[in-house]
Amino acid sequence: MKRFKKVLSAMVATAMAASMIVGCADATEGSAPAEGSASGEATFKIGAIGPLTGGAAAYGNAVCNAAELAVEEINAAGGINGFKVEYSKEDDELNAEKSVNAYNTLKDWGMQVLVGSTTSACSIAVSEYTKADNMFQLTPSGSAVDCVKYDNAFRVCFSDPNQGIASAQYISDNNLAKKVGIIYDSSDVYSNGIYQKFVEEAEGKNFEIVSAEAFTQDNNTDFSVQLQKAKDAGADLVFLPIYYKDASLILTQANTMGYSPIFFGVDGLDGLLTVDNFDTSLAEGVMLLTPFAADATDDLTVNFVTKYKEKYGEVPNQFAADAYDAVYIIKEAIEKAGVTPDMSVSEIGDKLKAAMVEIEASGLTSAKMTWDASGEPNKEPKAVVIKDGAYVSAQ
Repeated sequence: MKRFKKVLSAMVATAMAASMIVGCADATEGSAPAEGSASGEATFKIGAIGPLTGGAAAYGNAVCNAAELAVEEINAAGGINGFKVEYSKEDDELNAEKSVNAYNTLKDWGMQVLVGSTTSACSIAVSEYTKADNMFQLTPSGSAVDCVKYDNAFRVCFSDPNQGIASAQYISDNNLAKKVGIIYDSSDVYSNGIYQKFVEEAEGKNFEIVSAEAFTQDNNTDFSVQLQKAKDAGADLVFLPIYYKDASLILTQANTMGYSPIFFGVDGLDGLLTVDNFDTSLAEGVMLLTPFAADATDDLTVNFVTKYKEKYGEVPNQFAADAYDAVYIIKEAIEKAGVTPDMSVSEIGDKLKAAMVEIEASGLTSAKMTWDASGEPNKEPKAVVIKDGAYVSAQ
């Protein structure tokens, strides 16, 4: 990162067209060879895994699109250490077993570095295999603690504990509520992890948790009981450490009940405005902690949002920003370590692990990012609020 510059220029037009058409196609369609590979030139091979279909597709496609965009920019600007980059992705449908299958497919393709998996459970499952292969794994958005339990795995986003802690601190520091209700998914490692840390951090803060009600993915269609308990307890803010699809139902049902507290979430709510048949006016005023605000006016964000909208026809979310940063972080680590494509996967893994604790990256999700051997990033969160159907900075 450090501005993410200087990569390969001369591109064969036909290969470029092929990569743009296939680079983010359905997993069953395969991947086009990168520019340069047809002539036998060595290339770096970066793979990505995420849910490109199904209920969490907004996350996976954002990751896929932004990683593709970053690779195209890198190749257009000169490559990495003089070598072009090939990119391929696979759909895991938010299923851990399919995520492992996707990893094996990408490994057969020749993947040397993994951007993924997108979600926590899938990333954890895949890490058992990247560890065995000593392949460098950088998940853009897998936030569970165990996503980075091995020394070859790093992340771009905040961990679940950090999101829970930061949320409690933000609500307290900004005097957003006196009484807080919580609705969380006890069957999901992401949601449960954030919930637990939020409750711990809330001790001694200037608000009281008056209700904490769980649901599971087996009973996530009717939230009337959870909402009624929060309402009866006088909660003026409801914390939602959950994904956007469940949140859309909660907002819809809360409106039916005439209950209108502040709804406050974390990065899982990013994508709320894309839910099919959801009345987005019900999201007005929803707040969430996220490291990316598409309305930011710095040059990097403006350029990224402009290019992303032109190419994919929508405003990029935080998952897209994480993935875009991930590819440039990999680029910076490769350059720092002097990695070349002819090295083995394991040798590349060792060199990138060492480089990650030495680099200081600047990107969309933070002006300054560093890592230690734990794989956790050091960066500051931002808060956004949904206003007039768009995410805007809450500051």
